Amino acid sequence: MKSILIIEDERAIAELERDYLESHGFIVHIEGRGDTGLQMALEGKYDLIILDVMLPKVDGYEICRQIRSKYNTPVLMVTSKKEEIDKIRGLGLGADDYITKPFSPSELVARVKAHLARYDRLTADKPILGQLVQIRGLLIDKQARRVTIHDEEAMLTSKEYELLLLLASHPNRVFEKEELFERIWGLESNGDAATVTVHIRRLREKIEHDPSKPQYIETIWGVGYRFKV
Repeated sequence: MKSILIIEDERAIAELERDYLESHGFIVHIEGRGDTGLQMALEGKYDLIILDVMLPKVDGYEICRQIRSKYNTPVLMVTSKKEEIDKIRGLGLGADDYITKPFSPSELVARVKAHLARYDRLTADKPILGQLVQIRGLLIDKQARRVTIHDEEAMLTSKEYELLLLLASHPNRVFEKEELFERIWGLESNGDAATVTVHIRRLREKIEHDPSKPQYIETIWGVGYRFKV
């Protein structure tokens, strides 16, 4: 059974989330403080973390940053903040998804299942035919899930890796932002173009010599992105 950590200081919300998730077969733990929640998250024993932004002691942004420095565990940020800059900040720190309160508990369960299923597919220990993608100085080893740029390893999150692999596996094809969101996140794309934009920016920072003049991931203005060869 999959184990989920909820870091949320509003007890009623945390318990509602727990009840819905437990009814779908998940093991759920709740922590109401940021500092102790961070300690629990860094133990690395949870399959997914649901993380509130506004927390006592340590906020959700800092928790997300520290989790992502050690693990690729899916992180879903939950907050009452509705400003796009808050969403971009969370995604920029490596969160896999961002849900604004109030939300449907059924939607939360659906998103949890989608992210867990996608993470399992990414980390499955299976032999993969055509396991290497090599374009100029970029090398993607699909079996090891390892990316190197001119022989130096690029440390990517699971979503960054999957996004890069999709683009690099279809060189010169233009992908619309909505299609990228649907294929990588597996969810409805309405209003979530910023998610793709943030992850592309982070990818460029990690694989491009000069992110302001990208040599790999090209922006097609008004449409989306393509991987140049």
